[in-house]
Amino acid sequence: MILRARLVVPVAGAPIPDGAVEIRGNRIQRVGRWSDLRDSPGAIEDLGEAVLLPGFVNAHCHLDYTSLRAVIDRGPTFTDWIRRINALKAGLDADEYLHSIRTGFAEAARFGTTTVLNIEAVPELAHAIDPPPLRTWWFYELIDVRPRVHDDATLEGALGFFDTRAAGLQGGFGLSPHAPYTASTHLYRLAARCSREHAMPFTTHVAESAEEMHMFADRRGALHDFLARIGRPMSDCGQGSPLRHLLINDCLPPGAILAHLNELAATDDALLAGSDVARTFTVVHCPGSHRYFGHTRFPLERIRALGLNVALGTDSLASNRSLSMFREMRLLAESHSETDPSDILAMATANGGAALGRAGELGVIAPGAYADLISIPFAGKDEGVFEALLDHRSPVSWMMLDGVRSGVAVAA
Repeated sequence: MILRARLVVPVAGAPIPDGAVEIRGNRIQRVGRWSDLRDSPGAIEDLGEAVLLPGFVNAHCHLDYTSLRAVIDRGPTFTDWIRRINALKAGLDADEYLHSIRTGFAEAARFGTTTVLNIEAVPELAHAIDPPPLRTWWFYELIDVRPRVHDDATLEGALGFFDTRAAGLQGGFGLSPHAPYTASTHLYRLAARCSREHAMPFTTHVAESAEEMHMFADRRGALHDFLARIGRPMSDCGQGSPLRHLLINDCLPPGAILAHLNELAATDDALLAGSDVARTFTVVHCPGSHRYFGHTRFPLERIRALGLNVALGTDSLASNRSLSMFREMRLLAESHSETDPSDILAMATANGGAALGRAGELGVIAPGAYADLISIPFAGKDEGVFEALLDHRSPVSWMMLDGVRSGVAVAA
């Protein structure tokens, strides 16, 4: 089929006025001006006065906690928030988790997300989760600060988590040691080895808060004291930043996806610059969650100067109010006004695809890419399209996933 729109924004190249996209099966075949593609065989759908762009790639989210929107007051410390969410999670049953996941998928789709990297804290629900309506990478969250007691049913569900036949999804699976303060060096190394040997994507939280930095660099602070009280060994503290801890202990495989990295020590730049493996990392910034916690300004310029890939995510609704990637782009533009809007759009699309090792396939409109596309009305000047995309606040008006028109996200 052929899609036509007033403006095609491929992300992989410059916007195309009166553009067209030829699709065969679930892949894009050609991209160009309507005048060059109009004679191609197949049905034609004219989207009219609209922008056609790739669907968003949400590179870090926790759909388990969609039901916790606006439930948790931030509190005076990040550690207070951890205590609160742990208490709330303890009261959620399987049905509530499943409802959260379904609701999260629906909201993400309404605002144009076609791919999510979702951290799954309850892998034993794998067999009960419906086939997701979006292209989904499920990351099995790993924590051993307080080892869980696993019964046979839990172990069966956890193993089933990696059974793609049971899941029936478009996407894949990965591993997610939660954070250096909740996952041991041993657990990180096991996950990193598994990632390397089985070509599985790997993600982790790191340096999200000043309290995490104080814990590792200075052996003090609210997070340090809380974890020491519950019995975590603290011998790895007082030796530098959390990022340094992971790098020098060989905890991160090539291509690791680092969520947050809000805190960088002065010595971290040299560590990253001096490591061939580190230059393959992606850093995922979550502007809405960042604002909720009142973190210090995200070091975007330093990270980009080091050549690291930067993508965007929403985090969970326990620390954000929306799963809209439009809002995440807008918040980043507000806090980093010097950043080109076209670069911000790439962070919400192509860069997330690259984080999964799918550069040129996800988050772009290009020959060979998946036909994961969205469209929104556009009546402005062509040169203002990127600013208009960042300022868009409504559900998307049209969506295609894997070459099939989707009813999930269509809005009036």
